[in-house]
Amino acid sequence: MNPATALATVLVDELLCAGMAEAVLAPGSRSAPLALALEAADRAGRVRLHVRVDERSAAFLALGLAKRSGRPVALVCTSGTAAANFHPAVIEASETGTPLVVLTADRPPELRGTGANQTIDQVKLYGSAVRWTCEVGAPEERPGMVAYWRSMASRAYAAALVPDPGPVHLNVAFREPLIPGGDEPWCEPLDSGAEGGPWTKVRSGMPGAVLRVPATRRGVLVVGDGAANVKRYVAAASMAGWPVLSEPSGNGRYGDNAVSSYHFLLGVPEFVERYRPEVVVTLGKPGLSKPLLALLRHAPQHIVVSPSLARWPDPVRSATQVAQEVEIPVVSGDDGWLKGWKAADQAAAGAVDGVLDESDEVTEPRLARDLAASIPGGSLLFASASMPVRDLDQTMRPRRGLRVAANRGASGIDGLVSTAMGMALAHSGRSYALLGDLAFLHDQNGLVLGPAEPVPDLALVVVNNDGGGIFSLLPQASLRGSFERVFGTSHQVELAHIAAAHGIPYKRLEKASGLSRAVAGEGLRIVEAGTDRELNAALHGRMRQAAHEAIKSVL
Repeated sequence: MNPATALATVLVDELLCAGMAEAVLAPGSRSAPLALALEAADRAGRVRLHVRVDERSAAFLALGLAKRSGRPVALVCTSGTAAANFHPAVIEASETGTPLVVLTADRPPELRGTGANQTIDQVKLYGSAVRWTCEVGAPEERPGMVAYWRSMASRAYAAALVPDPGPVHLNVAFREPLIPGGDEPWCEPLDSGAEGGPWTKVRSGMPGAVLRVPATRRGVLVVGDGAANVKRYVAAASMAGWPVLSEPSGNGRYGDNAVSSYHFLLGVPEFVERYRPEVVVTLGKPGLSKPLLALLRHAPQHIVVSPSLARWPDPVRSATQVAQEVEIPVVSGDDGWLKGWKAADQAAAGAVDGVLDESDEVTEPRLARDLAASIPGGSLLFASASMPVRDLDQTMRPRRGLRVAANRGASGIDGLVSTAMGMALAHSGRSYALLGDLAFLHDQNGLVLGPAEPVPDLALVVVNNDGGGIFSLLPQASLRGSFERVFGTSHQVELAHIAAAHGIPYKRLEKASGLSRAVAGEGLRIVEAGTDRELNAALHGRMRQAAHEAIKSVL
């Protein structure tokens, strides 16, 4: 099966699984894969297909079908001005809240902007008239594409309905061949495996619509960045006997059920096999730990709790259901599930702490662990979105009374000094920031304060490893010839001089045990912690090895 046929087959099938019953087609060449998939579904009795030779008429026919039925209708055309002729009906659908799923076929990127026949700019063609738009991309034969296509199609269907019904736009690029050919099997199953239902079920946005989670002891609550109603769900998970896996900026890492070493636990195949959950509920946006993302990817049921039913976080496209509220039921019975998680967690945490406490040398993971543990209750801790927040994720032990924040929306390096200062000015207690040297240097201008400006009570703790430390833990580190110049990016800037230029009190942390004294004080101040990138990479390796051995010893 060729890629164009595979993509069209999956898109059409997923829209039908989601509940689509009508489709309107304006014929063309580039849209042939979609046309053939719809015609086959029509012959199978799965959809009623309507064909019109004029795109404008086809679009208004689809509008009428959707307006009367209240269900999304697929509207398909080829590339070029054919798509532009849909625009009046798309606008009408937007203004009347009529659900449409508009699928415009397009040329692949290599043919755009070249003068190729019947090619215009179709990206975001309908502007603000659609509730959601997606540039689907040209299909490729590689594992993971089916999950992408199905999750995207089910999201499109849902976005046409909730929370604000209207049209959505999928711009679908096809490379030739455009018609079926060849008997070679696709590299992964094309079916959804969802027993006829949609890839992702979206709970109604009606007030009071609460999704009841299947009753099971073998559940896990995952709390990612920016999660809402955390206390409520942590309490519910605790009552149900579920472990709670919270990223630092999820602010759910407290209480008896908090598992702080999940990054290491989920990196041990034997543990994963024995403690595979039946259901995972996620709050917020998870994304710090690859082993945690693997847990979500293979979860039989992955329920996403999201305030918005138009945009929900699903980084590995594994969500089976999405709801604004869920109820986690309490199930009586043996608590061996939770005890197993906690025993492995304690073993891993003890092993990691043992590695970190071998000497009084300043290291990045120990700095993160000790800072989170030692600052007063009621404090705010802001962390860089790169290594500092990951060090917190791997070493921060459960505690109450600490608010952790990070700019994990886009995970950028820019504006972190200013963000930390803004949060500190709005916070009613002590504030601290754990930043990398490049993040600190990137926003030096955030230190510029006029004489009449309020000064935050903020300790800026800067990890200075003279460059981009995270790259030493990535595959790029093996590229010895070019690594230091294009990834390591040594800057050799004296941070003490920057502090002096701005008149900001400065200290250098010489020993790990001196952290509390170094960050003590009031007002804006800078604490520099010098580390070595290669030694830090080796330390992370020792932490991982020690944790994995400890976990295996308790299985």
